[in-house]
Parts: sequence; structure tokens; C-alpha cells
Amino acid sequence: MPRLIMPNGTKRLLPCKPASPNSWRLSRQFHSIPRGISRHPREPVSPTTALSFSKPRHIIPLFSQPRSQRRAHTIGSPSSPAIPEPYTPPTSGILSRLPKSWVPYAELIRIDKPTGTYYLYFPCLFSTLMAAPLATPIASPLSVLGTATLFFAGALIMRGAGCSINDLWDRNLDPHVRRTRHRPLARGAITPFQALAYTGVQLLAGLGILLQFPTPCLFYGVPSLLFVASYPLAKRVTYYPQFVLGLTFSWGAVMGFPALGVDLLSNSSALSAAALLYASNVSWTVLYDMIYAHMDIKDDAKAGIKSIALKHDADTKKVLTGLAVVQIGLLGVAGMAAGAGPAFFIGSCGGAALTLGWMIKRVNLKSVKDCWWWFVNGCWITGGAISLGLGADYLTRYVQDDKTETKED
Repeated sequence: MPRLIMPNGTKRLLPCKPASPNSWRLSRQFHSIPRGISRHPREPVSPTTALSFSKPRHIIPLFSQPRSQRRAHTIGSPSSPAIPEPYTPPTSGILSRLPKSWVPYAELIRIDKPTGTYYLYFPCLFSTLMAAPLATPIASPLSVLGTATLFFAGALIMRGAGCSINDLWDRNLDPHVRRTRHRPLARGAITPFQALAYTGVQLLAGLGILLQFPTPCLFYGVPSLLFVASYPLAKRVTYYPQFVLGLTFSWGAVMGFPALGVDLLSNSSALSAAALLYASNVSWTVLYDMIYAHMDIKDDAKAGIKSIALKHDADTKKVLTGLAVVQIGLLGVAGMAAGAGPAFFIGSCGGAALTLGWMIKRVNLKSVKDCWWWFVNGCWITGGAISLGLGADYLTRYVQDDKTETKED
């Protein structure tokens, strides 16, 4: 039987022993093959022509990077990059204006992405505007404005602290999620000890803001830290961490009442209004964070992170609709408990119904960009509508109260 003779440097393509009686015919065709010549195997093959095989449709290259990074490049996801994009320092926005040593700490608190601060602030604003007419005497516009400003400062600081706590919990998970792999702790820009120390400074600053409010606010505000610390853990044990996030972000829906001197323990109407407003905001938080969770749904599944988006992926819009109905219903009952007028029901409840219905209908849950757009802008669209209705109701009642006092005088 003829032997297969290959020039130096040519890799063996056939086994040493032919697998079938006719395989020696193939081996003869490899004798004295010049490298780099290829022709379709169905065409006549001359002794000086190489035998070639059809090129596979998908070729997965091998790289020297870690296995976890190579696994991301699959036939099922051809758009996934084989090599993750390296971190690039910010060249625009507020981060680009900071000293380089400050940038990781600013990124840790998401100072360049303030949407979370707004979502934390709106429940505080809602409760302030709802509580203002219940104060005795009715709170003045100046006091409402001052209280709202303090709440915004507190929301800015405590949202940053919450992000720091979240990243400390998730420092080993974030490198496996495309959107979070460049966070400071995930990429090693700062150490866990540095992040922990920075979180402590933020919590002390938040305490300083809290002490500017009446003393009862201290007793109402401190328990919220339990939810702040437990939310990252919830992502590991339940498919409904958004509910825990709702309990955390909605805490401000209670704080506006004691901030304006309304005693919730002695005023049953105010207590009912605060509890219902809080529950309404929990529903709103779960709603918008479910849309947000759809941005990471594939990476979360791979990393073992649980979310309501993963649990109800096939029925997300039905769940969103149900949450919207609950939110608006609870908001309306809260207004009834607080004695709100038509401006609230038309502006806040009606506005929330229109904006949420529009968002749920239009959002494309399969598009990361579309989910992000609605998450960012839905905050102002729905939150703004509710705030305008509450503000109009407060000003209407304030003017009426002022006229009543003038007539009595």
C-alpha cells in the first residue's frame, strides 16, 4: 500500500492507517502537495493539487484570555465580543472634569447617572406635597420648598451610599455582566476597604442631613438602612428583589409627614395617607425597575442573578399593567384619605394613568436602548405628572385656607 509522504511543516490530516480499503486513494493525492493551493474536492484532482474540505459556516477562534471571556463569544450570540472592551477614562461630562484619583469614587456613587437620585427623591416630594395641607397651620410654600430642597440633598447622598453598598455586595458578580464590568470595584480601581470607608463617610453625611429635620424624622429614617443593606442580598435568594428595592426607594413617601410636623401616630387620616402613598410608590418602583432589569436579563441569567424580569419574561407587559393599576388605585385612595381635591385626582391619578399606559405600550423590552430611554424619561414623565397634581392641589387648598382666615379676621 502506498505511504503518505508529506513535506516538512505540513500537518497530518489523515490517520496513519487508512480507515477503509479505498482510503489509500485519498492518501496518494497528498503526495508532493504544494502548500497554499486549494480546489473544490468534486473537481478532478491531479497529483499536484491539494485536497480541500468545505469551509465551516461558523469558526470560533481561540484566544489566550480567560475561559469566562471566551465563553461569551458563541454561535448563539455572534455579536458578543470575543474580547471585552477595555475601560476607557471618561472624556466628557462631569467625570471628565474631576481629578483622575476622584473618578472611581464618583463612578461608585453614579454621580454621572442621576436618574436613581430622582427616583429616590420623588416619593419624598410626593409626601411633602400631600402632607403640607394636613399640617397645622397649613404649611407655607416657603417651608414646603425648604423641606423639598433638604430631601433632594438627602436623596443625592443616600442614593450614592446605596450604590456603594450594592457594589460591595456585587463586586464578584459585576465582572460577569457587560453593563457593570467596568464599575470601580469590578475592575479593581479601588479596593473593598476604600469603598467601605467611603460608604461610611456618605452615611455620616446623610445623618447630618437627617438631623436638619424635626427629631421624629430621625426615628422614621434610620430603619430604612435595613432595606438599603438587604437589597443586594435579595438578588441572590429571590426573583423579586425589585420588591425589596421598592421598600427602600419608597421610604420617602412617609418622611414628608413628620418633616412638616404632622404626627402620624395621633392623626389617623395622615397615617392612612402615608401608608397608602408608600404602597403606591412600592408598586411604581417595581414597575420601572422591571423595565430596567430587562437590560441585563441575558447576563443576569448567566451570572445567576435573580430578577422579576427573568421570572416573568413572557408576561412582562401584563405584569407591568397590573402594577400600574395597583399604583394608581393606591395613589387615589391615599388622596382620599388626605382630603385631596379634583386637581389631585385629575392631575396626579389621571396623569399617572396616561403616562404609564403610554410607556407600557411603547417600550420595547428586547431593546436595551429603549428600556434605558423609558427608565430615564419615565421618571420625569410619570413623576412629574404626579407632582404637578399634588402641587396644584396643595396650592388650591392653601389659597382657600388663606381666604378663610381673611374672612374670619
